[in-house]
Amino acid sequence: MLAPWLTIAIGADGREHAVLSDGRRHIRLDIAGASLAGGRPVLLRYRLAGVPSAEARLLPLRRFLHLCRHRRFSAVLFPADRQVERGLVVLRVHDALADGASQRDIARELFGADRVLPGWAGESDSLRSRVRRLVAEARAMAAGGYRLLMRRSR
Repeated sequence: MLAPWLTIAIGADGREHAVLSDGRRHIRLDIAGASLAGGRPVLLRYRLAGVPSAEARLLPLRRFLHLCRHRRFSAVLFPADRQVERGLVVLRVHDALADGASQRDIARELFGADRVLPGWAGESDSLRSRVRRLVAEARAMAAGGYRLLMRRSR
């Protein structure tokens, strides 16, 4: 039933993890004492131990149950993450830089020509500063800063 979204990953410790994803949202299940790789049915058990454990684990459980019941990921249970949106903009800036775009070109693409033309050489430098910050972040990510993203998500 979950095969369309299922990927099995094996961690460095040898434990299996089932990742259910539609490409944008994901649910990770840690597998203990069984294997999904064999293609045989498995019994799912969900461990909760005390209030702190329950609070942290109820949202992923609700997401999983919604997927099982409705065969789709719930948009309501996966609220938009502002860091993801920012990361996508930084990727776009990196791609534009790699293609030889100027900062003004990047600003036009991100914010529209109608906003860039009057504000680029005007009294306010806020738009240029914003693009400079995005360019600096894109370069830092490309230079290895992307590795820190995994630490933030824990």
